[in-house]
Amino acid sequence: MKVSVITVAYNSVHTINDTMLSVLNQTHRNLEYVLVDGGSSDGTVELIRQYEQRIVRWVSEKDGGIYFAMNKGIDMASGDIVGILNSDDIYADDKVIEDVVSTFHSTNADIVYANLVYVERDNVNSIVRRWNAGNYKDGMFLSGWMPPHPTFFIKLEHYKRWGCYKTELRSSADYELMLRMIHKHKLKVAYLDRCIIKMRQGGQSNLSLKNRMKANKEDRLSWKLNGIQPFFFTTWLKPLRKISQFFRRS
Repeated sequence: MKVSVITVAYNSVHTINDTMLSVLNQTHRNLEYVLVDGGSSDGTVELIRQYEQRIVRWVSEKDGGIYFAMNKGIDMASGDIVGILNSDDIYADDKVIEDVVSTFHSTNADIVYANLVYVERDNVNSIVRRWNAGNYKDGMFLSGWMPPHPTFFIKLEHYKRWGCYKTELRSSADYELMLRMIHKHKLKVAYLDRCIIKMRQGGQSNLSLKNRMKANKEDRLSWKLNGIQPFFFTTWLKPLRKISQFFRRS
């Protein structure tokens, strides 16, 4: 199976080198790397050019934000499977894509997701918390569950059939997409029970109460856009579920 990994970037000079190497060093050979830069001015583009012989497709131009860039990357992708790795995240080791492909083969799934760890921005070996996603059961989105988006791999055909990221959402388009694909359209999912992503701290939706309130509003809109009704407590359980991540040891 051919895998397209998409990285979107904007002024990411301090982290994107680690990201690119973690993709380019994967043992799975049938891999295309697609990189979408939003017109960086900090040296990011110069770093990308150092690897452009190994990057299948890349572009640097102004866009409408992260979800516009993700959609652009999906349009550029030609793999059977698509995964998105942000420019400040890295794969946990060089066999991640190999294991993801093996899981698709063994389960005949439409979607594969796994675990991740949050790490310090300046030390990716220092783990701050762990997100062990667990096995999905139908209806779990109603109790605030979602898989970690950086670990989310999906067959390209489903983007073409059901659509990409809804850019009217500013912080919850990843949540809406996974809600739509898994909860609404009932695509077959498989859980790879291991850590595949090291994610640097700094998610915008959790930086303040104000941002969390905005994210909660968008989470509710995600359900409305899909014509489905959550429980009154669903979107509040979503951030509360993260508390246990600080106490996981393995």
